[in-house]
Amino acid sequence: MKTFPKLTFLAVTAALVLGLGGCAGMTRQDENTAAGAGVGAVTGAVLTGGSAIGTVGGAAVGGIIGREVGKD
Repeated sequence: MKTFPKLTFLAVTAALVLGLGGCAGMTRQDENTAAGAGVGAVTGAVLTGGSAIGTVGGAAVGGIIGREVGKD
């Protein structure tokens, strides 16, 4: 662990555990929204060469599509 100090490693691990714990009560529609936003953000970033507006726009569009797909 020469690259990361121990404190940084513990902070990242704690953030990861807390972040994943927040997803425990998600509905199927919420999961689809989050997945769509993630895929949309990556796609927007790739298509615009890493532009922040492209990434945010892609996340928004992907989240909307994911939410609509996940409706009952």
